[in-house]
Amino acid sequence: MNTDPYQILAPRVLTPEGWRYQHYLQIADGCIVGIQAEPRADWPLHRLSEGSLVPGLIDVQVNGGGGVLFNQQPTPTGLRQMLSAHARFGSTGILPTVITDSVTVMQQAADTVAAALAAKEPGVLGIHFEGPHLSLAKKGVHTPAHIRSLTDAEWNLYQRKDLGIKVVTLAPERVAPELIAELVAEDVRVCLGHSNADAATVQAALNAGATGFTHLYNGMSPLTSREPGMVGAALTDRRSWCGIILDGHHLHPLAALLAYQAKPKGKLFLVTDAMSPVGTEQTQFDFFDGQVVRQGSRLTDPSGSLAGSVLDMITAVQQASQQLGVGLAEALEMASAFPADFLGCADRLGRLAPGKQADMVWLDDSQQVRQSWVAGRPFYLDPQSKVAL
Repeated sequence: MNTDPYQILAPRVLTPEGWRYQHYLQIADGCIVGIQAEPRADWPLHRLSEGSLVPGLIDVQVNGGGGVLFNQQPTPTGLRQMLSAHARFGSTGILPTVITDSVTVMQQAADTVAAALAAKEPGVLGIHFEGPHLSLAKKGVHTPAHIRSLTDAEWNLYQRKDLGIKVVTLAPERVAPELIAELVAEDVRVCLGHSNADAATVQAALNAGATGFTHLYNGMSPLTSREPGMVGAALTDRRSWCGIILDGHHLHPLAALLAYQAKPKGKLFLVTDAMSPVGTEQTQFDFFDGQVVRQGSRLTDPSGSLAGSVLDMITAVQQASQQLGVGLAEALEMASAFPADFLGCADRLGRLAPGKQADMVWLDDSQQVRQSWVAGRPFYLDPQSKVAL
């Protein structure tokens, strides 16, 4: 692929300072070197016919896509199918997510991610282990047989240095604060979720170094008048980040709005919790000992419980704009800049600015993805687009 310097003239460019109109984004060696009102005369120039150039979207919770569930196909081929499916919707960086499972599956998934990172596979940022140290009372669709305490086998995985960004979702009533502190010392970003903990237990975990909440409201003890629960602790904590699933099923728009109003700006970000049907016409799939069925945009297990989503990131952006009443720029930040802040990679990802990696998405005037780039190289091209940049 071409790595020579080039520049793109876009009708709009989303920068940390806001929109820039009719500006030239200049790229060299995979990084942004300038966003200027005037072109460089000696650099190749590409013009976007419409729309906007925006930061690549970052999804912290991707269980599957393209007909693949990562737990079931923790292989290079399976991972590439997931990446390809989500690339269509603007995701230029994902954390493949392993749902509660055996140590063997966790190890296979980790090995696949490590190999992808070593090969500089575009789009892979690290790995998210959602479980297995969860509460049975708030397990959701996680398989009870695999829910367990933290053992040496999992420690060996979490201590690995070849997995990129590591996120672990756990229930704080299952993992003591001192162990959370040890996980943080191993460069693990600890998220709290699938938990029935009281607020005091949650606050102890936050004080020990936990920094995130997985799919806020879902799979956690609720806010009530006498016991704030995990939801209350999450909404009132100024330090932590919360992921939310705006698929129209996981939470009511008013609940989403409450979270938006309660959390400091930048501490609420979008996730998909995507399962295998994303990017396909798949209507059902096997899930451990049962089956998940898709009805429209809703996924449920045999008991009727929500089982992940078929949400994609650009749709989540559109939902954020509609449900929260925010502008497109802020909705895009919730899918790029803010997750990058949470993951600790904002020095290189999440924003279009000089010095950042050139991970970009071209949106047309209808906010549909036309093309994307990772490190300045083409990552996805809409088949309807006539010119590949």
